[in-house]
This record gives sequence, C-alpha cells and structure tokens, in this order.
Amino acid sequence: MQFISKCEQDTIEFATKVASKLKEKDIIVLSGELGSGKTKFAQGVLKYFGLENEISSPTFTIVNEYHTEAVSLYHFDVYRLEDTDEFYAMGGEEYFENGICLIEWGEMIESILPPDYIKITFHKDLDNEDFRKLDIELFGNATLPIF
Repeated sequence: MQFISKCEQDTIEFATKVASKLKEKDIIVLSGELGSGKTKFAQGVLKYFGLENEISSPTFTIVNEYHTEAVSLYHFDVYRLEDTDEFYAMGGEEYFENGICLIEWGEMIESILPPDYIKITFHKDLDNEDFRKLDIELFGNATLPIF
C-alpha cells in the first residue's frame, strides 16, 4: 500500500486517518531518512487523540508518554540506541502491551518487535522537496482498514 503526501499537512491528515483506526497494542514503525516526515506523522496521530499541543521529539528521552482517557500513546525515537539490549534494559517491550506505540527509526529494533505491526517507510521525492511517498507494510496479523 502506498500514500503520496504533497505537503506536511497531507502527512498530518493521513496520520489522523490512520490514528482513527488504531487500538491498544498497535505498533507503528516509522522508517526513513532525517526530515522525511516521521515526526509530522506522529504529530497527526497525536492530533487525533487531542494531543497536538503535546508533541515533542523524544530524541533525547527515547520515549514520550501521552495518556488520554481513551488510550495511552508511546512515541519512541530509537535512533540513539546502541543495540536492542539497550531497548530491553529500559523496559521498552513492556510498552507494547500497554498502549499504541509509534517508533521512529523502528527498523533498528525490528528484530525484537512483536509479530504484528505496521511499518511505514517515508521517501523524499527528488523532484519536489515537499512530496513524500509513504510505503505501508503490514506484518503478522496487523490491519489498517483505511485501504
């Protein structure tokens, strides 16, 4: 599956649509080079849950936790992890059972993820700096009923 974003707002709106289908224990791996739209996507997910003013990049904290009456959201940035052992040491796998997980640079820990997850890979367009191609892959029994 694929989505073409023509601007940051498209990415946010697409993420909001995706968020409307998410449920507890869903995991979304966000992959792609720096500046490709991963954090904008996370912003859209948080917007759906009324947390748009709460977004901050978890670059230096590894994970930001957001709690609403409906759901808990965990926004990871695992770019700075040395290896999967560091993720285990911080108790990272416990988050998978307790809410929705958005994991930027998630390909770095893909080998230890539960079998069911969604992976969205962001690609910059070489001809138009505002365009992004988002490739969506479903692993295991993960579903995303917007397609």
